[in-house]
Amino acid sequence: MVQLNKQELQNLRHLIGSHETAANKLEAYSQQCTDPQLKQMFEQSAQSAKSTKQKLMSFLH
Repeated sequence: MVQLNKQELQNLRHLIGSHETAANKLEAYSQQCTDPQLKQMFEQSAQSAKSTKQKLMSFLH
């Protein structure tokens, strides 16, 4: 496995945090939304952000 330097680790942590924040916001938007299509779009986008966060976290192991 390749070792990450400090800058790469810091960037990875930033990206993980950004995706977590995006997922949380998109879920909140989804819960407040009354339009079914828009609600579904927010839910799918939140799931995508969570998935990407998990993929990024795999680089930390």
